Amino acid sequence: MADLSAFPITKKWPAKDPNVLQLYSAPTPNGVKVSIMLEEIGLPYEPHFINIGENETWGPEFLSLNPNGKIPAIIDPNGPGDKPLGLFESGAILLYLAEKTGKLLPTDPAKRHETIQWVFFQMASLGPMFGQLGFFHKFAGKDIEDKRPRDRYVKESHRLIRVIESRLEGRDWIMGDEYTIADISMLGWVRNLIGFYGAGELVEYGELKRVPQWLERGLARPAVQRGLEIPKRP
Repeated sequence: MADLSAFPITKKWPAKDPNVLQLYSAPTPNGVKVSIMLEEIGLPYEPHFINIGENETWGPEFLSLNPNGKIPAIIDPNGPGDKPLGLFESGAILLYLAEKTGKLLPTDPAKRHETIQWVFFQMASLGPMFGQLGFFHKFAGKDIEDKRPRDRYVKESHRLIRVIESRLEGRDWIMGDEYTIADISMLGWVRNLIGFYGAGELVEYGELKRVPQWLERGLARPAVQRGLEIPKRP
């Protein structure tokens, strides 16, 4: 049996089966990337719900695994060299799991790097911008009288979603015919933008053709549907 005692997070969220990958997350756009990935690749794992509303990400146990204080994070008891490995940052986790299993990442070197490029695009641009737009449109930011910050995120989100629209010309998925971690990285964010955040009208989502079709294809995948609800909220 794997020994995870070196990870303080397991004191607060003990592993029922320390031999399988431990996921510490919540069903947010960043969180569901990893649960969707795990469902897609079929790797056994144990999810632990981290309550963001109660600031559990800022407790010492979670910070001991992820000093950035954001979900998700994982412990893989079967890491490189058969030693436990802890990781944070969703994009890094997607890449790790893809390389570990040989799934959802092209083996051709050029296509592999191109795929990683689009994951980085999501991490550096799409996620942060959509998240800020959500704050200013749906949450406390909507009460700020000065709308210039909100309008900046509207304009940039409008541009970014059209980057995806352009990329999907003649393609079913970001990399063409092959569904990859690039798609997984973006699906939850686009879904939240038009759904949970209710910002579709602001970015003129109705004018797009390829992105809605891509999102529909992605959401139709059984693994995506399962992953969107993992970890279950108590």
